[in-house]
Amino acid sequence: MVIKPSTYWTKDNRQTAALIRARQPFLIKNIFTGLGLAAFTISVYAFTIRAVAQDDFSDVQVPNAPEQPPHTPHTGVVKAPPEVAVKK
Repeated sequence: MVIKPSTYWTKDNRQTAALIRARQPFLIKNIFTGLGLAAFTISVYAFTIRAVAQDDFSDVQVPNAPEQPPHTPHTGVVKAPPEVAVKK
């Protein structure tokens, strides 16, 4: 005998009235928690961007790009042209 577990969701994945009633007391708390987390995240992001924008990198010496040799030999695998390809 298989007992079907009770669920707060319908077969088409919609909330039942019981689930809506069960979540009702936590709705306002969850909204304020979400707003608080979002405000904290945005403030940390804004602070970081402002702090980095104030940095002065004028005293940092940037090295020149390394010189390239006049010709670098081809070291990769060369594919044969289609007319020379091996037939199976």
